[in-house]
This record gives sequence, C-alpha cells and structure tokens, in this order.
Amino acid sequence: MRDRTVLLLAVIAIASLTGSIATLAVAGPTDSRPDRADDASVSVSDGAAGRFARLHAAGVTGSNVTVGIVDPTGFDTESKTIAGQVVKTRSFGIGSVHNTHEAHGTATAAVVSRTAPDADLYLARVDSIDSYQQAVDWLVREDIDVIVAPVSFYGQPGDGTGPVARSATQATERGSVFIAPAGNLAQSHWSGQYTTDTVQNRTVAFTNGSRQNYIRGGTEITVWLSWERAYADEQYTVELHWTNGTDSRLVARSQPYRGDDVPNERIVADVKPGDYYLVIRGPASPTGARLRLVSPTHDLQHTAARNSIVAPGTARKVITVGAYNSRVDQLEPFSSRGPTADNRVGVDIVAPDRQFAAAAPDGFVGSSAAVPYVGGTAALLLDANESLSPHETEHLLEQTARDVGRPGLDNATGHGAVEPVRAARAAQNRTDG
Repeated sequence: MRDRTVLLLAVIAIASLTGSIATLAVAGPTDSRPDRADDASVSVSDGAAGRFARLHAAGVTGSNVTVGIVDPTGFDTESKTIAGQVVKTRSFGIGSVHNTHEAHGTATAAVVSRTAPDADLYLARVDSIDSYQQAVDWLVREDIDVIVAPVSFYGQPGDGTGPVARSATQATERGSVFIAPAGNLAQSHWSGQYTTDTVQNRTVAFTNGSRQNYIRGGTEITVWLSWERAYADEQYTVELHWTNGTDSRLVARSQPYRGDDVPNERIVADVKPGDYYLVIRGPASPTGARLRLVSPTHDLQHTAARNSIVAPGTARKVITVGAYNSRVDQLEPFSSRGPTADNRVGVDIVAPDRQFAAAAPDGFVGSSAAVPYVGGTAALLLDANESLSPHETEHLLEQTARDVGRPGLDNATGHGAVEPVRAARAAQNRTDG
C-alpha cells in the first residue's frame, strides 16, 4: 500500500458553494463545535456505533491511513473532536479553511474521527467547481488513501462525463478510494424528454398533462435545468411564476450558467411567501432531448426519483452512498436513486445518516452524514489490510453489505447497508489467507 501518513478524505455536501454551484447534501442544519464530551452518546450509542467500538477495541482504528475532507464551509480545527487528527489544511478559493461558525465541515470530520479515531485528516475548503478540482488534485498529490466527497453539484451531466465526476474518477484511477453522496433529490427532481408526446406550444408536460410544476418550501429558491451535450446548441428555459390560484405572473427566467462547459441554466431568487410553480420551455419543434429539472431548496409537485443522483456521485469507479435511516430500517425518502443516465446502477451502498446526529445539536442527517460513515469504515478496512486497492476496497464494502430494500442489487439501495465489522473482518481475512 502507499505511504499511510495521511488518512481518509471525509467530505461534505455543500450548503451553498460560492456562486450557488452546489448545495449541502444534508437534510438538516449542523453545528460547528462537536465536542469529546458527547463521545459516549454519539460513538457508541447503539448497535452500529457499538460495532465501531468493538473494532477499535480490537485495534482496528484507522491507524496509518490518510483521510481528506472537502467542504465549502470550513472547519473548526480547534474542536477537541478532530484537533488531534488534523495534519494539513488548505483553502481553495475565497474563505479561510478555519471556521468556527459553520457546522457542516466540522460535523463531517467528527463522524470520520469517531469511526476511525486514529486516521490523519487533511481538510480542504472549496467554493466552486474549479476549487473542488484543485482540492481533489491536492489530496491525490498528498497520497491520500480515501477521499470522501459528499459535495453535490447541480446542473452536471448524469452520466459521469462532467468535470466534477471526471475529477473523482481520476482520483480513483490514481489510487485513492473516493466516496461520494447519491444526493438528497428524490423528492425534488424531475426528468423527461422533449418529444411530440410531452410538448405543446413549446411547453413541457410533467405528469398527467400538467405544464405547471408547483414548488413547496421557503422563499429562497434555486432551480437548475440541464440537458444532454448532444443538444448543447439548443435553448431550453425554466420559468418561475407566482400565482394566487386565479392570476399568475412571471417572477424569474433561468439564465445560462457560465461556471462550466455543460448545457444548463439556473434560477436563484429570493421571493415573497406565496404559491409558485415552474414551467419549462424549449424549441418550436420537439427534439427528443432529455431534460433534467432539480431544486436543492424545494420539493417539487411532479417528481421522478429515478436518475436523481448528483455529481460527483454520478462518477465511474467511485463509491456512491445513499442515506439510510437505521432507526426505522428504511431508505430516507429524499435519498437520490439511480440509475445514472448511462444506465449504471448508480447507488453502490447505503449507510446510516442519523447514527451520529448528536455531532451537531440541530442534527446531521442526509447523504452528507452517510458518506463519512462509509469513509471511516473504508479507513478501517485499509488499516486491517494495507494492500487493498480502491477497487478491492469497494468490492469488500459491497460484498459484505446487508441487503435492504428490494431483494438483490437495486437502484435505490445498491448492494445494501454497509456492515463495518463484517467488512473489516473480510479485509483481515484477505491478509490472513
């Protein structure tokens, strides 16, 4: 195995990257100062966390493994939970990596710390696609063993060909285990084709012929519309309308996003409380283009959970993790589903997202919380067997997972729920036998 002075990359999904490129793949807020005082209740509070405690007692702690965490909010590097494990920090873009006010990065690192308490942490703060790519490249150059990246970028291709996904795939090919979130878009994603059956007067029909897709939620609205590269020269637009049930008026029209080379548009708007709906318009003649509409801020009336995975979770060769509520033994309703646009299953495994909710007083749930859980588990596997390649690490995690949801491999839960003890023992057995 490669030099193990740096551990895993526990990464985050973004609350709001500069320029609104990505948003936090979590379902609730977080606090920035988790503390050792709550370790007993957080890290060994019930079955799954207790399994980590048994592994730690057996000497499997993530020792000599390196972890990197990529986050848009920064980290409280003086927090007692993570301070002793931080080896290096870097900020890419605007904003200091040291931040005691935002919770997301610190809570993510805390989950890694509690699952792999002897791992070395490399922390990176990002604010754009470019800075994300720079951070991943830095971690690879530092010979990081595991990169966990629950950042969610919207408006990216669903087939793993965009810049965000390519960066993740390249990291895996260069020797790092890369772990990404499926996303939290199952209830705020729609996709469909611009065909004769769905288009009338340049307007798309969603479900049951409705050309209006109502949104539910707060007043800060973000919406992304994207389509396939083969139709990059065509123009598609999403409109936001206010209505009182009788009258309606146009509030905002999407504009092309210039932060990448992907055909997409977005709306970012602060609006007054009220009822709003979305309308998609396109060329005069149906083209067959597949359109994708997502909102990281609001649930949609007309949805399609299928194909709702976001980048970098759409990347090839990465471990894509869905959010699983182990308290009720069910997939979280918001957890994104596959397949990817190029027909891969999409979700590889799922993991508890509420196991370490006490890492932040306001809770820490969603795929952001599930990803570092798997990241810490991967670090334990590499501690148990330093010869594992990224592909072998993924295979062991999938092979030892507990089947949940529909029997067998499926687009919602993949191979099933991660089993840390079973996976670590399988890794040890490879060494022994």
